[in-house]
Amino acid sequence: MAIRGIHKTSLVDFPGEVCTTVFFGGCNFRCPWCHNADLVLRPSALPEIPPEEVLAFLDRRKSFIRAVCLTGGEPTLARGLEDFICQLKGRGFKVKIDTNGTRPEVIAGLLEKGLLDYVAMDVKGPLEKYNLLTGVKADLGAVKESVNLLKNSRTAYEFRTTMVPGLLSEEELLALGPLLAGARRYVLQAFRPADSVINGYYRDIPPCSEATLKNTALKLAPFFGRVEIRA
Repeated sequence: MAIRGIHKTSLVDFPGEVCTTVFFGGCNFRCPWCHNADLVLRPSALPEIPPEEVLAFLDRRKSFIRAVCLTGGEPTLARGLEDFICQLKGRGFKVKIDTNGTRPEVIAGLLEKGLLDYVAMDVKGPLEKYNLLTGVKADLGAVKESVNLLKNSRTAYEFRTTMVPGLLSEEELLALGPLLAGARRYVLQAFRPADSVINGYYRDIPPCSEATLKNTALKLAPFFGRVEIRA
């Protein structure tokens, strides 16, 4: 299991919870705007944190941390993931996982065993643009399977898309409506430039305006139970 980082306290990674965020190295996507270039491209260059060390750390913080967010990278690629989550649940922690949806069999297994309290799935954009948006030949069947799996799940979930100027237009985002229609929660995220992005071109790209985000969210609202903006 390649745990490559830990954020001790987060108020934003798990809706409604104060959580610790655990970062897994490795990903099967190469999204050019991704902020976690080292985790995706060079995970072995980062210090590996043993799961036992993470669990011991969490045991010491039980009095005020009751939830854990598993992110990456792509955590569903990690060996021993289910066992690690079982140990978290056995200690009484709520567990959220962030995923790109390319391993629906992993998500399904975790859901069936009641090991997840929240799932956040990144939907990069319209399916016809996935190869461009992810930098790889994406398994669209797996993505669609994960979407349907979550839509039919009783577990809390959200779909989320990052609005990257020059890569996704408002019209293309609106095309996601039919794919995700009926979902309980959809989050439109604002791209923020950073030095750590995979493709250096996106270090200096200005984010979308607040007005653009609000207008797009308003048009998407009829498809979902709830639409939010994360800027």
